Amino acid sequence: MTSASVSPEHPVPTSDDSQKWRAFGAIAISFVTMVMSQSMVFVALAAIAEDFGITLRVVTWVVIAEALTISALMMPMGRLADIVGWKRIHLVGLVLFGAGSAFTALAWTFGLLILARVVMAAGSAMSQSVGTAMVVAVFPPGERGTAIGSQSSAVAIGGASGPIVGGLLLQFMPWQTLFLMLVLPIAVAFVAGSFILDDQRMQPNRRTTRPAFDWGGAILSALAIILLVVVINNPRVDPWLSPTILGGLLGGAVLLAAFVLWELRVPAPMLEMRLFRNGVFSLALLTRLLGFMAITPTRFLMPIYLISLRGLEEGAAGGVLFLSSLGMGFAGQAAGRLSDRFGSRLFTAIGFFVLVATSLPVAFFSQATPVWMVMVLLFVNGLSTGLWNVPNNSVIMGSVPASRLGVVGAFTNLTRNVGNVAGQAIASGVVVAIMATNGFDIPLSQVAESAGATDAFMTGWRISYLMVTGYAVVGLVLAIGTKTDGPRA
Repeated sequence: MTSASVSPEHPVPTSDDSQKWRAFGAIAISFVTMVMSQSMVFVALAAIAEDFGITLRVVTWVVIAEALTISALMMPMGRLADIVGWKRIHLVGLVLFGAGSAFTALAWTFGLLILARVVMAAGSAMSQSVGTAMVVAVFPPGERGTAIGSQSSAVAIGGASGPIVGGLLLQFMPWQTLFLMLVLPIAVAFVAGSFILDDQRMQPNRRTTRPAFDWGGAILSALAIILLVVVINNPRVDPWLSPTILGGLLGGAVLLAAFVLWELRVPAPMLEMRLFRNGVFSLALLTRLLGFMAITPTRFLMPIYLISLRGLEEGAAGGVLFLSSLGMGFAGQAAGRLSDRFGSRLFTAIGFFVLVATSLPVAFFSQATPVWMVMVLLFVNGLSTGLWNVPNNSVIMGSVPASRLGVVGAFTNLTRNVGNVAGQAIASGVVVAIMATNGFDIPLSQVAESAGATDAFMTGWRISYLMVTGYAVVGLVLAIGTKTDGPRA
């Protein structure tokens, strides 16, 4: 099997190793910092709630506001960057992120803190929306897997280091320190990006005459995504068959339909819907969605299992969970390089096969499962993510014209976010519903207080992981059936 061919439309940057790695380094600093900020904020929620005198349910809006902003702006910012230049949007995003971080630390009311988080998230959306496109563009086309594998490693480092760095700092410093700390690496990323990144090299085929920005598509997509993400998160914990939830889902579907119709008729659409006629592009995106739906429940349910049911200290549980990120970073780098040589479909399929092989045993965990077995399965599960994620992303980016790399790169990140939200919501909904049916409508942190609650939790756990295995099986079938026959305009 050969790797995907490369369209003449794709940029062909310099092959100078030092130059491409310097450019990647400038981009990677922002990747690590922004992903670290998203993962470390969870350890600060309790301290923020105590400082402002609010409940833990209210303080979760620190996370929800960020997720909504990033999801709503990711795709519009990717398209805007295709028009005005990736570097410009990236640098403006860094400025907003750094300013929002400092503003968050200095906010004297909870309302101002939420506003600061929105500013911070807007900057993150701008930089993340073009991150994948820039990384792909600074490497030669034949090293697309290596580029995305390196990006995946940077993301894994950020995700793994967030809780560790945050936990250590909170032992000695106030929570504001976490956000002030982010300003320094972002400033370094801004200076490095200003001097190293070159739009002429990254976007040599960008039009000198700018097409109009699709404001209608941007607004419709943002409204649809915000509504669907809020409904799926279900912050009010409404019954899933309640008029509120069903009405929200219906409203989101109507907005999405309106977005598609608008994009098909507007002269310069934000997202070219005709790209979905490309079977490689469509199947790879669906595979990506299922993959992230399958891996997210582990991030949500495993800490409850380790801390509440198995009695591990938070630090020890964090060390166990770190193995998943370690496996993802290691496999992502290897899969990227190997898929450049032997093709992407093989490694995507292997990754999903390993995901199936690790998810099914997890479904049958009990309180007596040896911790070493949990650690091994988490590490191998992380390997599976790196194995399928990197070549899958490479296939998507290689199947579209260079003029759409920005918005498509943003769309792949949006697909990841939607998969994460949906996977977590479905898993938590199943567990909570099973526990409530058995008379245990209690916080998940209290599942170990009685044998009945523990049994109900483990029943929900088993069903959730059998569903995860089902997602992975369908993803495996799609990965095998996706012929990576190169980009199409």
